Amino acid sequence: MTLVRPGKEQPPDTVQFRIPIAMTKFDVQNYLQSIYNIPVSCVRTRIQYGSNKKRNHLNQRVKQPDYKMAYVQLGQGKTFQFPDLFPEKEDASEQGSIEQIQAEFMEDEKQRQRSDPRRGGLNDWFGL
Repeated sequence: MTLVRPGKEQPPDTVQFRIPIAMTKFDVQNYLQSIYNIPVSCVRTRIQYGSNKKRNHLNQRVKQPDYKMAYVQLGQGKTFQFPDLFPEKEDASEQGSIEQIQAEFMEDEKQRQRSDPRRGGLNDWFGL
């Protein structure tokens, strides 16, 4: 069983799992209740068929494997919220405004395009 972040908005008491095709609704319910002590109200499942639109280098169709999705509704007022694994850093907003970043970029470009003083006033197109 793999916990999956839902693609569409789900109610706060519903959790989505990707499970093996051989697993049934009752297996999922017993697994969650006995191992993790999670109260389960109901379980809905569906089979997601894999795409077979891809082709390999020999122009043969390549089919993605099928898998089963389980939607578990938690019981007794329990809710589940996906953890925020990558919170936004506060330091990024303090670095400066867009105008400051543009000014620094323009200063770097001017420094890079400045002619070399060792060339003695010769143009850049005149190679030595």
